[in-house]
Amino acid sequence: MNTELMEALTILEKEKNISIDVMMDAIENSLISACKNHFGTSENIKVIMDRETCDYAVYAEKKVVEEVTDPALEISLEDAEKLDSSLQIGDVAQIPVQSKEFGRIATQNAKNLILQKIREEERKVVFDQYFEKEKDIVTGIVQRYVGKNISINLGRADAMLTENEQVKGEVFRPTERIKLYVVEVKNTPKGPKILVSRTHPELVKRLFEAEVSEVREGIVEIKSIAREAGSRTKMAVWSNDPNVDPVGACVGMNGARVNAVVQELRGEKIDIINWDENPALLIENALSPAKVISVMADPEEKVASVIVPDYQLSLAIGKEGQNARLAARLTGYKIDIKSETQAIEAGDLPENYMEQMGLMGEEGYTGDYEDEYDEDGAYGDYDENYSENYDDGYISDDYDEYHGEQNGQDESEEIEFVETDN
Repeated sequence: MNTELMEALTILEKEKNISIDVMMDAIENSLISACKNHFGTSENIKVIMDRETCDYAVYAEKKVVEEVTDPALEISLEDAEKLDSSLQIGDVAQIPVQSKEFGRIATQNAKNLILQKIREEERKVVFDQYFEKEKDIVTGIVQRYVGKNISINLGRADAMLTENEQVKGEVFRPTERIKLYVVEVKNTPKGPKILVSRTHPELVKRLFEAEVSEVREGIVEIKSIAREAGSRTKMAVWSNDPNVDPVGACVGMNGARVNAVVQELRGEKIDIINWDENPALLIENALSPAKVISVMADPEEKVASVIVPDYQLSLAIGKEGQNARLAARLTGYKIDIKSETQAIEAGDLPENYMEQMGLMGEEGYTGDYEDEYDEDGAYGDYDENYSENYDDGYISDDYDEYHGEQNGQDESEEIEFVETDN
């Protein structure tokens, strides 16, 4: 038994996860290559290797002839009989080849062939390892800044966190551990190329899967995510178990679960809302924390008209339009947000509600702020009136509360109207 070779192959298998069978194939090929360099041909070379003991033997098959014209392929009858007296003209004799007799060049070429195979298998093993983690999160150690990019050590491979995949404002120190989302793994001649991200919305989803057992087990589903990395994320969740509150499961006791995710995202705000099959209700939830009077949604055109109390308009739109923009991305609808005053002027509120609230008066209303937000985050002046034939609509049950109590007024109080110059 070739114990030295067996020990070396066993160590390779443990350290680099390279199969012993693969390495034995590489050794066989290297011996054939060495024979070709030594004898000038390898067509008649046979390598026999015992996979259990690692013992090997190399033979050159030569045809027995009366007169030798090609010593590499032929052997005389006289020489053949020295090996085996039963051999005759036309038979094939197996001539043992001593690998120790190979020249320096042949030996070096055989060595290089084995080393090349080890490198190839090592790259393949690393690629397979990280290819399985594609679309998942990994933990990496910050190594250094390369220009505006960051070199990240993932263990057996390095990844480059490019400037486009970094969250603005995040600064990392060398040796710091961070979570990353593996966007793609490519196999290249120089080894696997791993593209990682800190801005991808799926990073938030995977972090919640790691923190929330109900999400990991499929009891709670994350239906949709809209994210502006480093600032705010909106996430819609749904429970397959009526006894499990999806929002509460994600928030955790005293906010422990969501705070763990927020901490990993360096303070990024996260809004968790209930998913609803009714697009009008979903849009109302998505505009949280703003209160909504009514929502009219058209599933075919993917547009929605939302009416909010006057004092809630800026909250519904959000700073620089962020709240409305994220709500549009989360739901997939273009959302037109109007204040109550603008809706009354445009006649978008049902008359029975206007009469009930005592809003049908002679005084005029003006509205000079109407913005349309789409899922791409674009917004601007919007004057088009939506069709009244909506498939889905929603009027908040708390309309009275929004209109009266939230303004510090009693419902029975008379509302003062102010006529403007416009």
